[in-house]
Amino acid sequence: MTRRLAILGATGSIGQSALSLLGESALDLEVVCLSAHRNLEALVNASAPWPEARRVLTGRRPGDPSVPAEAGYGFGPEGLLESLEAADPDLVLNGITGAAGIEASAWTLAHGKTLCLANKESLVLGGPWLLSLAAETGARILPVDSEHAAIHQCLRGERRTDIRCIYLTASGGALRDVPLEDLDAIEPTVALRHPNWSMGARITIGSATMMNKAFEVLEAHHLFDLPGDRIRVLLHRQSIVHGMVSFRDGSIVAQLGKPDMRVPIHYCLAWPDRGEFAFDGFDPEEFASLTFETVDPRRFPALALGYECLERGGDAGSVLNAADEIATEAFLKGRISFRKIAEIVEKVLERHVPRPISSIEEILAADEWAREEARRCLDSV
Repeated sequence: MTRRLAILGATGSIGQSALSLLGESALDLEVVCLSAHRNLEALVNASAPWPEARRVLTGRRPGDPSVPAEAGYGFGPEGLLESLEAADPDLVLNGITGAAGIEASAWTLAHGKTLCLANKESLVLGGPWLLSLAAETGARILPVDSEHAAIHQCLRGERRTDIRCIYLTASGGALRDVPLEDLDAIEPTVALRHPNWSMGARITIGSATMMNKAFEVLEAHHLFDLPGDRIRVLLHRQSIVHGMVSFRDGSIVAQLGKPDMRVPIHYCLAWPDRGEFAFDGFDPEEFASLTFETVDPRRFPALALGYECLERGGDAGSVLNAADEIATEAFLKGRISFRKIAEIVEKVLERHVPRPISSIEEILAADEWAREEARRCLDSV
């Protein structure tokens, strides 16, 4: 039976990967809704194969003179939720970047839909609240992040009580071998040259700081119901092993594959089946060795902030994400040095008193406070 699919963030790296594989695989899906932030031309191109799909520009307002009025676009965050309501998808692929994606995740789970989650910030900001929504409606969360999709696959048919720990792997990003004393002089263009993956600017910088992995620790905690001391991170330069699970009998199960986001996206869109996909997967003979290293806390101080937020609980994840968005933007604009990103986020966390979360309004309030606090920190740099 054909399932109805919404692709949010259709013009970004996740959305484009999803659209690419829809043309290459045998998935029986109909795209009924697509969103972009402001890029009208890219959204028009992305939606061309599905002329009946609803289209939304979340970063534009109604009456925008550059958008044809007769085309029937939705506008802003409100327009996105209205379009989802009207489109009634079975699956929602949330590839929106940052805190802006949480409302769509909440809508999906509240309506009992399947959420294919690439917007890790949703769980970072409001994990317990979103999981309670899913429990109430019977909705399912399928993780699109390559690491969490890997763990999800390793745990198929396994009992959670048999888990000893899980391993998330990290490439180390573009600056993993730059001498520590040279990091302050790094230009944004250098930090954006990821050695293995093609991703958006924020997530690429997050890979270099390893703040992205701090988010993934929080995400793994919520998805797999594991405490921080059973979530471990390893530096794995080849980006072939995406995740591993160690079981109490000493066995370790790993998921391997070439670094291509179409693979975890396809896994989630086909679930619970293993859909046919003509992808040239990992060939063991192509690699003489696979290496794993302990993460150096001097090079990647941001990673520890994820574990700190686990201990703090409540809305600490909202503060972590918001402060990082502001600091990363400042680095990309040349306002601060690379190492200041983690320093500013740490300062904002130190000034925050965690509060419990029971609504999206409380999540967004913590987000707004952290952004203002991060801007104050920037003004004093």
